[in-house]
Amino acid sequence: MSTEQKKPAESLVQGLLAEKRELKVLLERARMELAETQQGSAGPDPRLKELEVEVERLRHQLAAVRADANVMREERDELRAGIEKALEQIADLEADV
Repeated sequence: MSTEQKKPAESLVQGLLAEKRELKVLLERARMELAETQQGSAGPDPRLKELEVEVERLRHQLAAVRADANVMREERDELRAGIEKALEQIADLEADV
């Protein structure tokens, strides 16, 4: 291989080595940031208890709404049955006339 052919290959190798060094620096910075973040968040989030209380409140509210919906369905069904019975009685009366 001539020296002319080696120059692009050497340039490529130098570029790759430079990129490797840069990536190593970025990796080390990321590791340091991760360590800082892990140290800073050692304890539980102070909002956690507040959010748990809110979730529990919403669960109770949902259960109450579901119960109300069931009652309303039952009332609707009773009203529908009453209307059907009244219509049958009207039909029977008209048939007798």
